[in-house]
This record gives sequence, C-alpha cells and structure tokens, in this order.
Amino acid sequence: MLPYSPLSVSYNGKTCILFRARKLAIRYRNQSLVDLTERTFSPDAPVDTKGSFCSKDKAILNLRFGDVEDLRGLSIRLQMSNTFYESAGQNWFTLDNVYIHYNWTHEATFNATDVYAPSTNSYHCQHVSSLQKYDTLLVPSANTDHAAHWHITFTDFQIQAFNVHSSKFVAASDCATFFTPAILMGLITSLILLLVLAYALHMVVHLKHIDRYEEHKTTVYFPRSTEAESTEKNNL
Repeated sequence: MLPYSPLSVSYNGKTCILFRARKLAIRYRNQSLVDLTERTFSPDAPVDTKGSFCSKDKAILNLRFGDVEDLRGLSIRLQMSNTFYESAGQNWFTLDNVYIHYNWTHEATFNATDVYAPSTNSYHCQHVSSLQKYDTLLVPSANTDHAAHWHITFTDFQIQAFNVHSSKFVAASDCATFFTPAILMGLITSLILLLVLAYALHMVVHLKHIDRYEEHKTTVYFPRSTEAESTEKNNL
C-alpha cells in the first residue's frame, strides 16, 4: 500500500487525471536531494494543479510547488497524448515530455516517449527516472538543455490520463510486461510472412509432386488394324 491516495485532477468539473508515486525526488546539479512526495500527495498540503488540462487526445498534469529550498517558482509538468495505432487497433497513451520549471524563467525538458500504455489502462512502472541505473526513461531533450543539470525520479509511478471514470485506477499496464504498438506490429508482420512462406512451400511440394507424376506416366500405344494398313497401301 502506498502512503498516500492518488492525486485526482479535475478539468471543467470532471476528474480526468489520476496520479500517484511512492516517492518523487529531484536534484539540481550537486545540491541536496529534494523530496517532493509529501508536497505532492499529502492531504494536509495538496499541491496546486492549476494549469492542468484534459481533452480527448491531449492532457497536461501541472504540479506547482512554489518556493522549495533554493528553488523559486518550482513546478513539474507532465505532457501526455492519446493516439490511435492501426497496427494495434486501439488508442495508446504516451507521456511525451516532463518539464521542470524553476526560478521563474528557467525550464528543463525531458523526452519520455518510452512511457506508454493502452489508453484503456493506467500505466505503472517501478521507476520513471532520468538516472541510468533506472533505465533512463526520462531523457534530456538536448545536450544544451537545462535538463542535463537535473535528476528526477518517480518511484512506483502510476498515472491515468484518459478514460478516467472514477477516483480509482483501472487495471495497470506495467512497463516491463505489456506489448507496445511496435511489438504488436512486428508480431503481425511476422505472422503474415510465416503464412506466405508456408503457402510457398506448399506450392513447391505440389509442383514436385506433379513433375514426379509426369515422369512415371506411361505412354499408351494403340495398334493399327490390318484393314487400315491395306487401305493406306491401296491409296499409295
């Protein structure tokens, strides 16, 4: 059991995003680690989610923390999308980017396109992090971006940004187990190639059988009658 209930975010009076993590921590350069877990999920001091947004194909979770230690105007923004993939035959959720906004004018941008799940499910992963020891699902958008100076880690991360119908998560797709659109497309392509190969082998075997039959087929000889031979001689 996690120490806090999921963070529920509403837009236009309707709950549209559910989010929780066992721990949310950030570090800037060589400064001390900043634990934002309680600031995010504690019912006594709920985080400001003003600026969050939901639509059919886009969602933004905006976590505004204000001044935290030496950081001024700190906020973390998760930008998500909902896309239909023909190869999978369904919509998939993708966490496109994670932004850290600080000191009012500075922003670090992380790409997170390896974080995805079917839109009918929530997404869960033990670690969504910029650290290599956690597989680096959050990648700085560029070498010159401020993100290169930041580390951010969500532990026991779970989110649902589409098809939210209550305050509870639906079944989760785990980052280590579910099939991605690319995997599904690869499986379908492999199946088609196997069917084509099986058909080709069947045709080769069938043609060899026909050739063997032609080789063993006997020639039928019909002897000519003596009357026919006499008639031909008389004609000559």
